[in-house]
Amino acid sequence: MEPTDLGLLVSLDALLQEGSVTGAARRVGLSTPAMSHALARIRSRLADPILVRSGRGMLLTPRALSLKPQVHSIVGEARRALEPERPFVASELSRTFVVHATDYVLTVLGTALDRILRHEAPQVCVRFVPNTPNDPASLRDQGSDLAVGIYGDLPQEMRSRSLLTDRLVAVVRKGHPGVGKRFSIEQFVSLAHIQVAPRGKPGGYVDDVLRERGFTRQVARAVPYFLTALQLAAETDYVLTISERIAKRYASSLGLHVFEVPLRLRPYALSLVWHPRVDGDAGHRFFRDVFLRASREVASERHEEPRTRLDSTDPTSGQGRKRRRRAK
Repeated sequence: MEPTDLGLLVSLDALLQEGSVTGAARRVGLSTPAMSHALARIRSRLADPILVRSGRGMLLTPRALSLKPQVHSIVGEARRALEPERPFVASELSRTFVVHATDYVLTVLGTALDRILRHEAPQVCVRFVPNTPNDPASLRDQGSDLAVGIYGDLPQEMRSRSLLTDRLVAVVRKGHPGVGKRFSIEQFVSLAHIQVAPRGKPGGYVDDVLRERGFTRQVARAVPYFLTALQLAAETDYVLTISERIAKRYASSLGLHVFEVPLRLRPYALSLVWHPRVDGDAGHRFFRDVFLRASREVASERHEEPRTRLDSTDPTSGQGRKRRRRAK
């Protein structure tokens, strides 16, 4: 179909609805001669007269009568597609969002997210799925809507926004025989450790920093969930290095002792990530804002110079800058 055919459809719809050239011209704001010219082109294209004279008026041909509802529907859809978008109303939003996130995110932000959505957008459904190394691809291919996590190297087109920051602490069960009032790095590495690995990869930031200091640790258990790690630490003699916000939330109920890691560890930032295809989507924009509001409500305090990678090669860290200089 050529672009000019779209204009003919509008003229054809007017002719079919009005049943006269003059009425059709008035309907679409054309002169009568211009509409007569359009009718001639339509007759030639369809090989049908469309309108035939009958006494003082005109009648639609059988072909015209058969086309009338179809053409009117097509023109109506086209007009609606070009109309300005209706003002966004959160309470009318009926949609399911898929979000990549850990149980840490659900623990820290989940209640605030739920309350905001229940009050402002009760028809919205949210499906949380685990983080994977392929989160950006899922966002790009419309398999998901948002991802929350530590993302160092994202594809250039991705959009991201800092959501919250946290720092690492160590936890053991209360009464642990190997932990006293003072805790050295030698004691730290002598214990068996639990590692939280949401994406299933061994190693990470703590191991990198230990290695830089000439130490290694024994990771006896690697689990994908923060809450599972806390429960395991509460019932064993393992030591767990974990995010402070979730550690302090469960320390009392699980009988855990929280203490400083005997290492200089930088805080980290969790980012909210999405694909630019939904930048202008009012519903998605509202949903992103709900995450930001929930974060401001329950995790407003910010840590200085947070890292943005899962390992110690963060380009904003001193070690990362040294490595980049060596690589040049």
